Amino acid sequence: MFRTIDKLDVKGKRVLVRADLNVPAKDGKVTDTTRIDRSAATLTELAAKGAKVIVLTHFGRPKGREDKYSQKLLVEPLAKAVGKSVAWADDCVGAAAEKVIAGLKDGDIALLENVRFHPEEEKNDPGFARQLAALGDVYVNDAFSTAHRAHASTEGLAHLLPAAAGRLMQAELEALGKALEHPEKPVAAIVGGAKVSTKLDLLGNLVARVDYLIIGGGMANTFLFAMGKPVGKSLCEKEMAATAREIIEKAKAAHCHIVLPVDAVVAAEFAENAANRTVSIDAVPDDQMILDAGPASAEAIIDRLGGCKTLVWNGPLGAFEIKPFDAATNAVAQWAASRTAQGKLLTVAGGGDTVSALAKAGVEDKFSYVSTAGGAFLEWLEGKDLPGVAALTVKAPAGCCGGGGCH
Repeated sequence: MFRTIDKLDVKGKRVLVRADLNVPAKDGKVTDTTRIDRSAATLTELAAKGAKVIVLTHFGRPKGREDKYSQKLLVEPLAKAVGKSVAWADDCVGAAAEKVIAGLKDGDIALLENVRFHPEEEKNDPGFARQLAALGDVYVNDAFSTAHRAHASTEGLAHLLPAAAGRLMQAELEALGKALEHPEKPVAAIVGGAKVSTKLDLLGNLVARVDYLIIGGGMANTFLFAMGKPVGKSLCEKEMAATAREIIEKAKAAHCHIVLPVDAVVAAEFAENAANRTVSIDAVPDDQMILDAGPASAEAIIDRLGGCKTLVWNGPLGAFEIKPFDAATNAVAQWAASRTAQGKLLTVAGGGDTVSALAKAGVEDKFSYVSTAGGAFLEWLEGKDLPGVAALTVKAPAGCCGGGGCH
């Protein structure tokens, strides 16, 4: 169980909210406000309840204080997202922060400067965590995307103040819980991407949890090669063949069905609209590379998913960035979105390329939940404990069911 802000009395209190406002920017302007917009619900709810809301976040990877990583450029888009003015402090601890916070009235919101301007943040330094804690009465973590890091503002603070998950963190944990911890079966997972080696823990955890493991992208080529199929000039980790075979055997033992492409779209070069053709997976030419799963593969995946109740998706089925090698990803994504709309499939997706691929397919907002939390989402799927989440967890009281409804 984890605490939520429903359990907090925040009126008149200073509430430190760890958000993730690490957004893309160019020439001093934010180019994508998705994370800011998603954070607004927690901030506006706390403000409406009479809290003095103090936002902690990071921006980029500064080495000490660097002007180019100042968060002042976030003030305007954050104010727009929350529908009210946002105060600014040019440090996250010390006199500058204390002065701005002292000037807040109930319902006001302030943004503090980049926590990573202090190297003690990433070291989870206890003294720095105490400096941050001194600025607030309550701590709310709304940054699931940084929850896999044990930093002062993501983990240390939770042990020093009454702590709870914000609405964005809550939504993420509930969606992931429904997808993997307490899923409606049968469950399928689509795992794509370039390399098997980067997703070994993920694959090992999923074969024990899902009924169907659908493998796509460059990863599928490694599995096909391990099974003796020709892969031509395709991206393929041939040195991982033995590992791929081990995963296949582990899946068999767990009664998990691995689904691989039965046909492929091949081309001689990795380029937009390169000359291409569809071939059987047994007939990939030596001088060609697999750039997408073929139409029969997409149909086979959809057929498998037709009997499923839950789908977890991480990674595209092909080189979705360039046409026409986005066809399989688009077809399966659009089918899954339609099935979701009918209430017949719970769909949870995440990871940078996955979010981009679903957006390109026009379905990013049509899945049950799409996580923008790359590393944290992956580590959750791998079955790892996330420090920022663990710090918010409370032990179930005697007699509690332990289910997701207790919070």
